[in-house]
Amino acid sequence: MGRVEGKVAFVTGAARGQGRSHALRLAQEGADIIAVDIEDQIGSVPYPMSTPADMEETVRQIEALDRRIVATKADVRDYEAVKAALDDGVAQLGRLDIVAANAGIFSFGSMEELTEEQWSDMLDTNLTGVWHAVKAAIPHLKAGGNGGSIILTSSTAGLMAIPNIGHYVAAKHGVVGLMRTLALELAPDFIRVNSVHPTSVDTDMIHNDATYALFAGDLPLEERTRDVVGERFQTLNALPIKWVEPVDISNAVLWLASDESRYVTGVTLPVDAGSLIK
Repeated sequence: MGRVEGKVAFVTGAARGQGRSHALRLAQEGADIIAVDIEDQIGSVPYPMSTPADMEETVRQIEALDRRIVATKADVRDYEAVKAALDDGVAQLGRLDIVAANAGIFSFGSMEELTEEQWSDMLDTNLTGVWHAVKAAIPHLKAGGNGGSIILTSSTAGLMAIPNIGHYVAAKHGVVGLMRTLALELAPDFIRVNSVHPTSVDTDMIHNDATYALFAGDLPLEERTRDVVGERFQTLNALPIKWVEPVDISNAVLWLASDESRYVTGVTLPVDAGSLIK
């Protein structure tokens, strides 16, 4: 029997990257999935975002595990769209037990240089979008009467300052405050709320020309290879690795979603290769 057998999980940003990994890992352990993703571009994001084809691949992989999935195009900045997608998923799958509020974006610039668009897109997606996912989910979790687990994706940047991504740092710190407040408010209903804090993860969010330019702007374009830039990412971590894999975060999400962590709430859980102790 799987560790989340018979449960239903709502995963935002599920078309690719960490979101797809979380959906797959939960499905491997017996959960059915309600998935949303923007499947579109946000103007201030300097790398290609998810597409409908990405979500189709997530659906294919979940169904290959013989699990059910209800996948919908929805922008977490739009509360009504998120609520409609989740309500439809619960109507089809019958319940809700787990929320993995994972959808997020990345961009960069000094606090002096950031545009209004960069700031608002970041906070609207990485903080307000998390709140929208949880707000839509709470009535379903309470109605089930079985408690539940909410896992919010923050970052090491939610627990420390990092230059040139101040808007990202602000949003991810905000997720921690949101998590702690929700943990207190929802505890009487046995709904647990925790956050995960990855270091750099091997996804499209870091593997793109814009992020490589941030980490290796002193090098000619042709020298900004995955291996060369990886050496610079490695300097962020205490363990001698360049980045963690999405499944490393998904395993933490799975544990927090399962009854193995039934008395764990209000916790900031780093999966950071020791970056926070450097």
